[in-house]
Amino acid sequence: MPRTTHIAMVGTPMVSHVLPSLEIIRELVSRGHRVTYANAEHAAALIAPTGAAFVRCTTTLPVVDNAWPQDPVAAAALFLDEAVALLPQLRAAYDDDPADLYLYDVGAFAARALAEAQGRDIVQLSPTFVGWDGAEEEIGAAFAGLPGAAEYQARFAAWLAGCGARTTDVAEFSGRPRRALATIPRAMQPHADRVDADTVTFVGPCLGDRGEQGGWTRPAGAERVLLVSLGSAYTRRPEFYRQCVAAFGNLPGWHVVLQIGRYIDPLELGGALPANIEVRSWVPQLAILEQADAFVTHAGMGGSSEGLYAGVPMIAVPQGAEQFLNADRLVELGVARRLDTADATAEALRTALTELTADPQVAARSAALRAEVRAEGGARRAADLIEARLG
Repeated sequence: MPRTTHIAMVGTPMVSHVLPSLEIIRELVSRGHRVTYANAEHAAALIAPTGAAFVRCTTTLPVVDNAWPQDPVAAAALFLDEAVALLPQLRAAYDDDPADLYLYDVGAFAARALAEAQGRDIVQLSPTFVGWDGAEEEIGAAFAGLPGAAEYQARFAAWLAGCGARTTDVAEFSGRPRRALATIPRAMQPHADRVDADTVTFVGPCLGDRGEQGGWTRPAGAERVLLVSLGSAYTRRPEFYRQCVAAFGNLPGWHVVLQIGRYIDPLELGGALPANIEVRSWVPQLAILEQADAFVTHAGMGGSSEGLYAGVPMIAVPQGAEQFLNADRLVELGVARRLDTADATAEALRTALTELTADPQVAARSAALRAEVRAEGGARRAADLIEARLG
């Protein structure tokens, strides 16, 4: 290219939304592009190893205490509030240094407003499932009937009318990207056959070696390894962790890595722990999954995708948001059992693990999906498609 292109990524500071973008950004930097990454300080340490120049922003999202509301309208309103607060910060950073192309997380509405105001191209990076033909009628109608939804829609429309965006229809602006790369397995997408292939490309999980996160060594003598993790946002679950200890402690042949997050004191698990239970506040998840034989997960899209990528059977214990849909999808794919939190007793967890790991059909489906997911292309394919937009 005759000059160094400027690609700007605008993210949201949730770990589950930052991680899927990192290998794409690293790949673009390695190809010689000047890449900037706008996000909050909460995400700075994750972004630094990619080589992108960090553009520091202030967030209004509850990423420090993870106090996310359960109400869908209240949760949506948080991202609208974030857009209102973020757009002036993006203008200060990019009005005098506009990008040739903007990349943006599905929750970063301000990025699309900025790109449209500047007349620049934009590509969405979606770390969760995307819309399909009929989704607005099937999901939008249900959302519209919730208390507070009309006020939310009106406030969103008012913001669009005054923020410089050219797209002023709320449903189109928030739900129909111009171009999107979905960093999830196509197998996880609801109604994948009804997704517009001209707009959306499934590149699958974009996972590198994540060496900067540290490694993990399977203990000598561990015949099988089980990872238990509820991700980064739903970790305040001491009773669930106690049930896991009761279910898997001293289980013959099994070594259990139990991630409890930074908000739980290991003492809350109750007394001396069995020797086969390894308790961590945080783990290099992918490094463990590559060596694991089973995975207890909250069925967030990141965890679900990594489980499929590693070919590991899963026990899905959904906690919120789209995780219930993801859990059901994993069951449909033939690689998981679903247990709701109230039903996740020690006995039920142990039974699910025994059944999963003894079923040859589960093993065969896990292996087939592992190959399918890895063939989707990941970060290199995503970078190729982004460069095609620059051409």
